[in-house]
Amino acid sequence: MIITKTPLRISFTGGGTDLPDYYLKNGGAVVSAGINKYIYIAVNPKFDNMIRVSYSKTEIVDEIKELHHDLVREALKLIGIKGGIEITSIADIPSGTGLGSSSTFTVGLLNALYTYIGYRPSANELAEMACKIEIDILKHPIGKQDQYAAAYGGMNYFTFNKDDSVKRKRIFLDDRNARMMRQKLMMFYTGITRNADDVLKEQKSNTSSKIDTLDFMKRQADHMYEELSSNGFNDTFAEMLHEGWKHKQKLASSISNNEISDYYEKAVNAGAKGGKLLGAGGGGFLLFYCDEDFQPAVEESIGLRRVDFHVSLNGSRVVFFS
Repeated sequence: MIITKTPLRISFTGGGTDLPDYYLKNGGAVVSAGINKYIYIAVNPKFDNMIRVSYSKTEIVDEIKELHHDLVREALKLIGIKGGIEITSIADIPSGTGLGSSSTFTVGLLNALYTYIGYRPSANELAEMACKIEIDILKHPIGKQDQYAAAYGGMNYFTFNKDDSVKRKRIFLDDRNARMMRQKLMMFYTGITRNADDVLKEQKSNTSSKIDTLDFMKRQADHMYEELSSNGFNDTFAEMLHEGWKHKQKLASSISNNEISDYYEKAVNAGAKGGKLLGAGGGGFLLFYCDEDFQPAVEESIGLRRVDFHVSLNGSRVVFFS
């Protein structure tokens, strides 16, 4: 049996500039971090030659082409495994909540399957193969940031280049700044799940008319990387979250709604200095920067479940091999 552990991610700024419609012409940039919420993939030989896949439902099929789970189907085809295998997934956080679960699943699955056939891929290889499956083969209208965040872990500044290459710069915070980040960032579950593809399809169709907004978000990612690298984690981070969220809402009408706006306004009125909705939009988790003295008031004002987290230093890795 092989088990992989792959982090979900939070994206601080630049989301949307990792979509090919934008970065192939203008170049994109994102600052994001893997967090200590994970998807686990277990792979085990199956006694017969069938394929068993267990996720929110269970599929048992004779041939790969019969699988409904498109990510599993294409990963098996890509690697060349034809049968005699069981695949099980377990997640700390529900899918469709803005933490990059689809790409995290794909990266973790590829890591497990490659290990199963005796090959240990690099983080870059995992991210590239996940992008190939999700974007090139399945034509999902998504960007590249989630695959790289899941494969590498830690906090990073990713640039998406016009030649379709991706460059990663690790962001290192000293103990004091890392502790401040852990203490001041608050994450709340809205209880709203959604299909990110629906939001991203609208955003994709709007790309040509939103170049100025996307340019701002790319510049902000550059600025955030420079600020964190030079001055550490401080109130400027909160200001950038707030400004970035205001701009992101311009990309598509489905990114926010009255309910999310109400939560955000209540949190800011209670003392949060800035924040954003994580992921493509429409639901999932809200992230806020808030000084400790005001955190009880923020929690009370919005009445949502708070989920504690911190940055995970590791990307996708094999945690059990037998």
